[in-house]
Amino acid sequence: MTMPLDAHATDEPDEAALLARYARGDAAAARALTLRLTPRAYAQAMRLLGDRAEAEDVAQDAMMRLWKIAPDWRAGEAKVTTWLYRVVANLCTDRLRRRPRGPLALDEVAEPTDPAPGAEERLQAEARRAALAAALATLPERQRMAVMLRHFEGATNPEIAERLGVSVEAVESLTARGKRALAAALKGQAAALGYEG
Repeated sequence: MTMPLDAHATDEPDEAALLARYARGDAAAARALTLRLTPRAYAQAMRLLGDRAEAEDVAQDAMMRLWKIAPDWRAGEAKVTTWLYRVVANLCTDRLRRRPRGPLALDEVAEPTDPAPGAEERLQAEARRAALAAALATLPERQRMAVMLRHFEGATNPEIAERLGVSVEAVESLTARGKRALAAALKGQAAALGYEG
């Protein structure tokens, strides 16, 4: 005896029987059960969530879970609709827990990260610039020019030689002596300028 596939039938044995037939590979039973149960799952989710898209997601998820457990369904232990309603309720509860609850208090809002350096970093950088400028001012003019052209403007040794009117070897000597003099002038200020370690 075949069971009717009327989508509007509500006899529980028909739903359990349809689920058993689906588990055996009956596509018509799956269609009939989908037409019967999906609107109920959606209506329940809509009542709980108040959001169409979320209610559709929950109904679809609940039906997928029903298909997954179909081979292990034990008729007589629970009604298919009772099981489905419980799954929908649990899925809705999970979604409601993840939703923000009303407006957040100001102290609950995370501070946005500011990519700009903080006041301490800006003061440290300014102190380093001032100390370097003071140390550069103590160098003889050619050494100062060679160091600045090489390390601040990125000029090559031949370019510096041309600009200063000296040989490349002289530029190498000027920059080496200038760097040693700067290191000596700044040595005692390393900790104050944040160069510890």
